[in-house]
Amino acid sequence: MPRSAFLLTTMAFGYAFLYLPILLLIVYSFNESRLVTVWAGFSTQWYRELAANEQVLSAAWLSLRIAAVQATVAVVLGTMGGYAMVRFRGFPGRVLFAGMLTAPLVMPEVITGLSQLLLFISMEQWIGWPSGRGVTTITIAHITFSMAYIAVVVQSRLVGFDRSIEEAAMDLGARPLKTFAVITLPIIAPALVAGWLLAFTLSLDDLVIASFVTGPGATTLPMYIFSSVRLGVSPEINALATIIVGIVATGILVAGVVLMRHERRRQEDAQAAFRDDDG
Repeated sequence: MPRSAFLLTTMAFGYAFLYLPILLLIVYSFNESRLVTVWAGFSTQWYRELAANEQVLSAAWLSLRIAAVQATVAVVLGTMGGYAMVRFRGFPGRVLFAGMLTAPLVMPEVITGLSQLLLFISMEQWIGWPSGRGVTTITIAHITFSMAYIAVVVQSRLVGFDRSIEEAAMDLGARPLKTFAVITLPIIAPALVAGWLLAFTLSLDDLVIASFVTGPGATTLPMYIFSSVRLGVSPEINALATIIVGIVATGILVAGVVLMRHERRRQEDAQAAFRDDDG
């Protein structure tokens, strides 16, 4: 078999393995039949029924709120952690700090969820907060593991950062805080955007940890879908999953366009600076 044919066949099998189940899910979300594996014609009735389902809308809105809030807080904390790891290499306890910062990356979700539950119960007994389990405890738990991913992303961006730009700004009289806001922050902005999207997606996808730390009054969208699927897959769930796929694909597309424009503008600025130096 020619090499090009082998590569095309391998790519076809790879893409089919990854995306064929998603494609079938999207197709059957427009199925008129209630049986998800028997095609009976095109229909959008499951989307209309989904729009009228208050439980689904409430769970989706709760998941989106938690994901947005925890991703924003995790970006701030993860950036601080990643910045400290790269710029302050000699502080005491750095190795321990690095291990604690990245531990959620390798910790099983069951262990993380159980430990968070025990922590919240102990805090409620000692200081009276948080009172019960719900939105607050889910948000805190998601911040804990999301900030680890963001710290890694920020560290990788800062390692390849040209510090001579910051030094030039400070030589011209800029204070460290202004240098960080005007020089460092715009350059690492793509990493922050990527980290925010990653944290948002991780929160939106989490089922195990949220199941440990939630209470009876807070049901996230993954928890609702899991409880519904246990009773049988319905076309309504397919419609819900199709909407989620559309939202995630749109977000990835928009983020890719923004990052590509930012990188193109950075390269144009660098080329203009080189031309000025040559002139």
